[in-house]
Amino acid sequence: MNQRELGNSGVEVSEVGFGAWVVGTDWWGDRSREQAVDMVQHALDRGITFFDTGDVYGHGDSEELVGEALSEHREEVTVSTKVGYDFYNNPQAGHGELPKRVDPEWIRTALDRSLDRLDMDYVDVLMLHNANVDEVTPDVLETLDELREEGKVEAIGWALGPSIGWLAEATEAVEQEFDALQLVFNMFEQTPGRHAIEEVRRLDADTSILPRVPHSSGLLNEQVTPDTELGEGDHRAHRPQEWYETGWEKVDNLRFLERDGERTMGQASIQWLLAFDEVASVTPTFRTTDDIDEWAGAADTPALSEEEFQRVEDLREENFGVDRDDGMDALRSSVGGEDLEGIDKQAAGD
Repeated sequence: MNQRELGNSGVEVSEVGFGAWVVGTDWWGDRSREQAVDMVQHALDRGITFFDTGDVYGHGDSEELVGEALSEHREEVTVSTKVGYDFYNNPQAGHGELPKRVDPEWIRTALDRSLDRLDMDYVDVLMLHNANVDEVTPDVLETLDELREEGKVEAIGWALGPSIGWLAEATEAVEQEFDALQLVFNMFEQTPGRHAIEEVRRLDADTSILPRVPHSSGLLNEQVTPDTELGEGDHRAHRPQEWYETGWEKVDNLRFLERDGERTMGQASIQWLLAFDEVASVTPTFRTTDDIDEWAGAADTPALSEEEFQRVEDLREENFGVDRDDGMDALRSSVGGEDLEGIDKQAAGD
């Protein structure tokens, strides 16, 4: 599998990465510890060398699993973790967001605890987890620089979520020269990713984009179809029904990307993201080893041609041929919607 550099950090990541949130919780399916470790090792066998976890995933469980699975392969892999939530003093209530804490002391404490769970001396990438733009103060930036100087961190990133939006944060990450910016980005949800790429180009910056949810919560990999019943605990069920109803129509208008069987729709969705030079690695939500086999293999399928890419661009301009509301009419903003000026979306709130 091809490797790409995160910014100019010298840290390389595989074009398809493993989002280890899937093995730290039961939000994407329940599995035993042994099965979770096997999934990580299967991904490594399929050429994936970038493993992205976070301390809050399973309240440390994901980091422990990743550390165990990769214990004999530390020099072969790139490991990223995230800090910014105080789950130590707050119980998890369903899929609700926990209280955040982003300050120098907490960042250091949380990172040390993460390194203990990973059983590693350093992480290749440390990301701030869903921090608001006003939380990333000069003191925080100085702390991140110090951690790099101390050898505990090779590169720094900013992960944006869980909701769609965060445009002010994307701009700040690029302006502050973060090495990596992780956000929701796929063919059907292009606003966050496009905005970040425009900022990188405007400033001639080195920040790399790490798209997550590349399959738009099951639409573009066709794991959510008109016959699918999403259970109450399924993380994809947070989407309105209109999102899926319009999405199924949009997918049909993208069938040309499959090239008569040369790519699956799931693989084509990853290749579309890799067509952007600013994208370093795409992190799908692997639920099974079959998913790993298919989507890790995306990098071996034909890259999108200029004609294919332009056809997607043309379809985007006309909402992929669907003239109905998709139920997703708001983007998250931490600055009262100031960052949504000129975008046909309302502010979803802080």
